This record gives sequence, structure tokens and C-alpha cells, in this order.
Amino acid sequence: MAEIHIRRNHHLGMAGARKVAWRWAEQAEQEFDMSCSYEEGKACDEVQFSRSGVSGTLKVTKDHFELDAKLGFLLGVFRDRIETEIVRNLDELLATKKPDKKPRA
Repeated sequence: MAEIHIRRNHHLGMAGARKVAWRWAEQAEQEFDMSCSYEEGKACDEVQFSRSGVSGTLKVTKDHFELDAKLGFLLGVFRDRIETEIVRNLDELLATKKPDKKPRA
């Protein structure tokens, strides 16, 4: 079984990171026919995703995203291509989201 591990740091804070994670999950459902569930936690949210041949989690914290996925035998041969696509999608979402700014006192 092939595995993918991706970590991306960010400066969005938890609220901004949640917005990006929700958008990522929506894209995964629409573009890749994934089934996604989102669970909010105090220090870490978790998106669980799956479809035939793929399962994994996207952990969301105030300062980083961490994605772990397991690919079945058939999709394992496309591991590099799948990882490249996941990285591209996550990096695009992070690039379009500006950090939450606190008003100056």
C-alpha cells in the first residue's frame, strides 16, 4: 500500500485554516468523488476522506496542515501524480487565502 504524507505550515490562525480546509474538502468531493467528513476540535480539526482505493486524513491546526493518505494497490502506481495534484491544490488554496489580521488598538 502506497502512502502520502504532506505538511504545510501557514499563518492563517485556526479560523482561516478552517475556511481553507472546508474548501479543500469541497474540492475533494467535487473533483475526485471523495466522501469527506469534518470534525472540529479545540486544538486540531480533522477532515477524513475516502473513496475506492484511497483513504486518509487532513489535520488542521492554527499553524499547519498535515495530510496522510493511503492508496490501494491500483492507485499506488500513480502515487507521484496523485501527490503532485494534492500538493498543487493545497498550495493554491493557501496562496489565495490571506492571513486573518487583527485590528490595531
